Amino acid sequence: MDNIIKIPETGVLQFITSEQAWHYSIVPKAVFPDSVEFYCSSETDFSQTKEELEILFGKKTVLFPVDDRELTKCLSTCYIRRNNNSGKSGLPLNSDNFLESLINEAVDINSSDIHIETSEKSGRVRLRVDGKLMERFIIKKEDYQSLINKIKILANIDIAEKRLPQDGRIMFRSGRQEHDIRVSVVPSIFGEKAVLRLLRKSAAELDLFKTGLSETQLPVYLEGIRKSHGIVLISGPTGSGKTTTLYATLNILNRNDVNILTVEDPVEYTINGITQVHLREDIGLTFSRALRTFLRQDPDIIMLGEIRDAETAQMAIRAALTGHLVLSTIHTNSAWGIVARLTDMGVPPFLAASTLNLAAAQRLVRKLCDNCKKVADKTDVRYRNLQAGFELPEKFYEPVGCDRCHHTGYAGRQAIFEVIGINSHLKDEIKLLKTDVKKYLAERNVASLAQSSIELLKTGITSLDEIYPILISED
Repeated sequence: MDNIIKIPETGVLQFITSEQAWHYSIVPKAVFPDSVEFYCSSETDFSQTKEELEILFGKKTVLFPVDDRELTKCLSTCYIRRNNNSGKSGLPLNSDNFLESLINEAVDINSSDIHIETSEKSGRVRLRVDGKLMERFIIKKEDYQSLINKIKILANIDIAEKRLPQDGRIMFRSGRQEHDIRVSVVPSIFGEKAVLRLLRKSAAELDLFKTGLSETQLPVYLEGIRKSHGIVLISGPTGSGKTTTLYATLNILNRNDVNILTVEDPVEYTINGITQVHLREDIGLTFSRALRTFLRQDPDIIMLGEIRDAETAQMAIRAALTGHLVLSTIHTNSAWGIVARLTDMGVPPFLAASTLNLAAAQRLVRKLCDNCKKVADKTDVRYRNLQAGFELPEKFYEPVGCDRCHHTGYAGRQAIFEVIGINSHLKDEIKLLKTDVKKYLAERNVASLAQSSIELLKTGITSLDEIYPILISED
């Protein structure tokens, strides 16, 4: 009996479905034209299982018993159970309902994106879970284009156009839930690639008090968003949860006596009582044009998906100056970097100083699995190198991997923040174009992204692996 299972390639794993793998407690070892080899439990009824599998697959079957713990680990790593461990899985690739099953699986495991891409000889499907891509299927070259065409038809995209990027949407219903899926198709040298972004239909469950703002950051943030006019900006890279934080903010601000308008690309959540506009740059509906129109709609609060250019920045400043509260996101590396970004876009420093209520930066880190995390070894060279610049804890945790987290060591993600409320002193610093206010912020106990991430390390929520990129990028 073998004790160690070598994880097979994706093309071998997809020979069976997740339901079959868990039902028979088997993992494919190798697949040949006339036969197939499986790892199986040492307690398997070999005669009966072999007979059933040969009938099921029409191939000669060879079973290799392995250590039960290794088999369970392999099963939970390669065949993620869905619907609260129901064990049901996607349909085979040649099934007419494969795409529907794939989307259902992505929804059930809280995947944010489905990547369908091709190389010279084959295609593959990857799912993004907790910010990381995992390979799920290998697709034969001859089957790839039919899958892309089905996606394009459902998304109302021109299937004859294969030279230009195209965007569309799919309204997908799963049971009682409806999912809005944004579809992006781009041409590549070996064929078209499709990315399906799964969007939630409602923002009702988004709670600002559960986003990750600390006890000291939350009051500062609330003070900034409850002013009657001005600008609140959140910075961070793509996929750092900025838009989700803005939606949670709108949930607090949304009242019957307030007129709120948003322009987004795309509308990721729907909120009752708010007028939401989907950006359409192809017909001239840009952020700046929408914002110009919004000013004639008697708004109290305006949310812009992103400030991308000088025209949009200047229109946002104008809206704030005329008595409106403007919420938006912007791409910078830190909260104070927002000031430099605005001035780079042509906003005069005195206008930035008079309109900016709050500058925040945000990142997402994966949370350790509470079931299997263990105390980390402090001999890690990264720990020793970082000790000189940061107050790292004596005790922290690292990922291990278990059945509950599918042997990734992580389960879910949490946001970390840097929140700067713009007071009179900082307004003066903005007017003078001061680029370094670290000493002043430290005196006021304003936690940087690095300090916020170290706090999660101290409390055992995340690992050094997750916060290391944040620490080494700290100026």
